Amino acid sequence: MKARRAAAGAVLLGAALAQTAAHADEADARRLLKTMSDYLAAQKAISFEFDSRLDIVSTEQQKITLAASGSVILNRPDKLHVTRRGGFANMEMSFDGKTATLLGKNSKLYAQVEAAGTIDQLVDVLRDKYHRPVPGADLLMSDPYKEWMPEVTEVKDLGSGVIRGVECDHLAFRTREVDWQIWIAQGPNPYPCRYSINSRKVVGAPEYSLDIRDWKTGAQVAADPFKLSIPAGAQKLTPEKVQELSDIPSVFKAAGAAKGKP
Repeated sequence: MKARRAAAGAVLLGAALAQTAAHADEADARRLLKTMSDYLAAQKAISFEFDSRLDIVSTEQQKITLAASGSVILNRPDKLHVTRRGGFANMEMSFDGKTATLLGKNSKLYAQVEAAGTIDQLVDVLRDKYHRPVPGADLLMSDPYKEWMPEVTEVKDLGSGVIRGVECDHLAFRTREVDWQIWIAQGPNPYPCRYSINSRKVVGAPEYSLDIRDWKTGAQVAADPFKLSIPAGAQKLTPEKVQELSDIPSVFKAAGAAKGKP
């Protein structure tokens, strides 16, 4: 009888310790994400280059990967310049605090969206009013932690990983609709090295990942006019047609658009 009680006690103790460890891991993950968010918010000027991957399913149910590379220059609170070049499109966007200009260099189409205010407000206008997906844009906002955490239902600290030679803390999160992961550089500059989003609900929905490199802040960031030169002969679209400036070929669009927010 004593042996049975001892065994039962050991099982309960083990379960309690495992639960305590899980709570500790979750708390660490939240702390690491908050530290990164605070670090990003404190930077008045940021620039980086990126490689992105969008895995989508064609109308013939074939999984295809679209790869692109680009750059970001940001001056808080209201200046942004983004480039993205892939196999199907060559896109550029600038925001001067009043107007966002989006240019498709290959298609020679452009649109201008009035969005006076901050980068946060611009992202909201593009997503909510014009239904323009902005994958990964939460990383650019003034409080990424506040954007992400209200919908999170599960949190995991997966230990460390290495991205382009940089040792990172690897965290995983779940919401009702998506799984998302982030790899955060260890050390005094906890910037995001990789960010990925996968849909849980929609079969064949796109999967998006972003690898960040050449991270710079403050005085390291090059000066930028945050204005685009529109090429001669380019056709202007109305803001309502801004979705036509897409780098996803039409054969794939039936599978859906990438979520811009986890």
